[in-house]
Amino acid sequence: MSDFNETYEADEVKLNKKSELSLIWFLPLIAVLVSSWLIYKSFSEKGEVITISFPTAEGLDIDKTKIKYLDVEIGKVTAININDDLKTIVVTAQMNASSSGYLKENTQFWVVRPQVGLGGISGLGTLLSGAYIELKPGAGEHIHDFKGLSNPPPLKANAEGKEFILETNNLGSMKTGTPINFHGISVGQVLSHELSAAADAIRLTIFINKPYDQFIRKNTRFWIDSGVDLSASADGFKVRTGPLISLLSGGIAFRASADDGVEAIQPENTLYRLFDTYEDSTEISYHDTLHYVMYFNGSVRGLTEGAPVQLRGYPVGKVLNVSLELDDTTAEIRIPVIVELQPERIKEVHPDEKISPQEMINQLIDKGLRAQLQTGSLLTGQLLVDLDFHPKSKIADNPKHGFYPEFPTTASSLDQFTHSANIIMDKIAKLPLEDLTVEINKTLQGLQGTTTAATNTLNSVKGTMGTADKTLNTAQKALSNFEAGATTHYQLEQLLQELTQAAGSVKQLTDYLAQHPESVVRGKSEEGAK
Repeated sequence: MSDFNETYEADEVKLNKKSELSLIWFLPLIAVLVSSWLIYKSFSEKGEVITISFPTAEGLDIDKTKIKYLDVEIGKVTAININDDLKTIVVTAQMNASSSGYLKENTQFWVVRPQVGLGGISGLGTLLSGAYIELKPGAGEHIHDFKGLSNPPPLKANAEGKEFILETNNLGSMKTGTPINFHGISVGQVLSHELSAAADAIRLTIFINKPYDQFIRKNTRFWIDSGVDLSASADGFKVRTGPLISLLSGGIAFRASADDGVEAIQPENTLYRLFDTYEDSTEISYHDTLHYVMYFNGSVRGLTEGAPVQLRGYPVGKVLNVSLELDDTTAEIRIPVIVELQPERIKEVHPDEKISPQEMINQLIDKGLRAQLQTGSLLTGQLLVDLDFHPKSKIADNPKHGFYPEFPTTASSLDQFTHSANIIMDKIAKLPLEDLTVEINKTLQGLQGTTTAATNTLNSVKGTMGTADKTLNTAQKALSNFEAGATTHYQLEQLLQELTQAAGSVKQLTDYLAQHPESVVRGKSEEGAK
């Protein structure tokens, strides 16, 4: 029993308690860290808030409409409100941080929508994705308020090329976006137009794409290309055609000079003249020119400014002005024609530096060089001034027209013909036509009597011919009764031959008189005698 009552000593039991952190407590910490990162990233990526004014909010949606540059999203619309002027709307947009460098004074914004025009179709992608706002960076100060464009700018943001200035007095149908063609290829467009500083011309700013900008050189000529150029001049009608788009909306074309090399390439913003037509652009500019005044006695209808002045058909100048003068003291009407002669067109074989072009023209005038009007084209009726030598023509004594020396003129071939015709008509008018008419009537009556007599004679001859034929038949029958070889037979045979020849001659005479009865009066003509 004692065994059960025996007390046992046992070692004290020690429990090791360790403080362990559960993994579940890491989840809120991670969530806080991720949220903090997202918030930091969101704020760090956010850029500035800007406002853009547009005429209308068509196609724009809050939190849906994007702002893009080169098809990369750099912001989005966050609010759309009506402006204080109650005429436009204000779009508030949240931009990305990367767009801060684009927000300059000359930066442009516009809404991209589907557009159909003569130049093609654009913005088709917005049919599915919706309209968006496009940005084109510009220079200037950093701002936050912008005015949007009603229409897209003509140039893309990444366009490469050069800008040039064209000056003209005729804007026509040209506007922003008007195409510029080079040998029928569209190589640029008009960017804008404005009045010159003196308000005496219109200046167009154009853009030529690379690599075609290298053909804009010192002697490059620009002209208005209307698609179909129909011109009427002293040389007749001329027709030139251009691209179809130029026919519909107008355009500008240019050509480079073959004399210009690569060294003649012009820098940006060089000023050029814009000619009205292709023909005007082909005219060569001459510096050493001579001006004269010409007085023509006849009509100058059909003579216009720009009409050629030719020396034996070769152009040596042009007409500058045609006007009308009235002398109050003498009541005399004169038509001064101011012309420009271009001696540089004439190649000198043995040039003499001692003789000036003015002195050379004076020598030619002394030898009989005169000016006269000639018809350049029967279709258009346009006149030109033709220079040629008329030594017998006298120089008219006319006063000078201002400070221009006078160039002697002579009547044109048409005027000379008209003058000669007038002289002939005057002589005819002086003839005693009534007396001549009476004499002619008497002569005609005499001719009628002669013709009647000739007709009777022909009838008598025809009767004689019938009798002669009967006589010949009777003689031939009588000749058959004589023996061949007899003397009587031979004599009768000779007689029949002579009668036959005589009958033939009479018959020829009868036929001729029947065809030419007037020969009874005039006699036989030389042609008939032959």
